Amino acid sequence: MSVVSLLGVKVLNNPAKFSDAYEFEITFECLEQLQKDLEWKLTYVGSATSSEHDQELDSLLVGPIPIGVNKFIFEADAPDLKRIPASEILGVTVILLTCSYDGREFVRVGYYVNNEYDSEELNAEPPAKPIMERVRRNVLAEKPRVTRFAIKWDSEDSAPAEYPPDQPEADIVEDDGAAYGAEERELEDALIKEEAALQAQDEDHAMEGAEDTAGPSHGEAAKAEDEESDAGSEDLEAESSGSEDDEGEDEEGEGDADEDMEMANGDEKPTDAAGQNGHPIGQQQHEEVMVH
Repeated sequence: MSVVSLLGVKVLNNPAKFSDAYEFEITFECLEQLQKDLEWKLTYVGSATSSEHDQELDSLLVGPIPIGVNKFIFEADAPDLKRIPASEILGVTVILLTCSYDGREFVRVGYYVNNEYDSEELNAEPPAKPIMERVRRNVLAEKPRVTRFAIKWDSEDSAPAEYPPDQPEADIVEDDGAAYGAEERELEDALIKEEAALQAQDEDHAMEGAEDTAGPSHGEAAKAEDEESDAGSEDLEAESSGSEDDEGEDEEGEGDADEDMEMANGDEKPTDAAGQNGHPIGQQQHEEVMVH
């Protein structure tokens, strides 16, 4: 927990000329008696491409700090034009308001600053050499970016943990190395079983379809053939017995007729309906603080 909390920052002279000083009204709260002062700084970012052009506009030590809510005015000079690239004077840049305790920064407030001419004509066609008397700055005070840092204050108890705190109960918990990936394996096994069940079901449907569309079985066809052959034999015996009472010529005629009958019977064959195999169905895969 921070001993000092920033409650609000107000930009007093805004907008203003580029050469005017910056003025801020800062409000903060102190929860404990501090042994040292607070150091406030204002930094102007002269270039977006290099930190070499950054300027510390001013710094201020505030202390001793009474417990409770405190307020003061912080003033800082305008940046030195000689340290800013000519191409970086106009346009948008950044200023940083920071506070440190005992050399340790614990809060930073950033503001966008827009530098432009005071007339539309100059903004539309800016001269090659900036006319600084006509340049005005506008701090976007409504949209500050506040960043806080945990630091050590006067007591050791206030120091932030450099390492994660000890967790003795974590040693009691069973190592989950054996269970790593168990859920994935269970899901994979379930999918394999489901696919096998679907495949078996499709094969059963295919077999049923084949039995319905197939003709008489081989056994039935053979039985029908035997019955026809038996009937033919009885007829031949009857004809043979009747032919004994006839003359030899008649017997020869009957013999020819019998041979014709035998040839006819030999040509007769039962027809087997061709079975059709069903095709199985394919598997279905499945703390930022708003500053006022």
